[in-house]
Amino acid sequence: MKNRIKELRRARGLRQEDLAAALGVSRQTIIAVENNKYDPTLGLAMRLARRLDTMVEELFTLEDDV
Repeated sequence: MKNRIKELRRARGLRQEDLAAALGVSRQTIIAVENNKYDPTLGLAMRLARRLDTMVEELFTLEDDV
């Protein structure tokens, strides 16, 4: 699964640490998700989308859909 987290996070002027703190996860979790090393749970995906002011469908895409 691909994502646009890094792109949207940077566009909003957020550091990985800021996003992690806002979501109650570690910076390492944000790094892993941004680098497509970890697929987040549905709950985390929804919180990420909400914090980045987008929809889950806009934030994540299946590699088959690319």
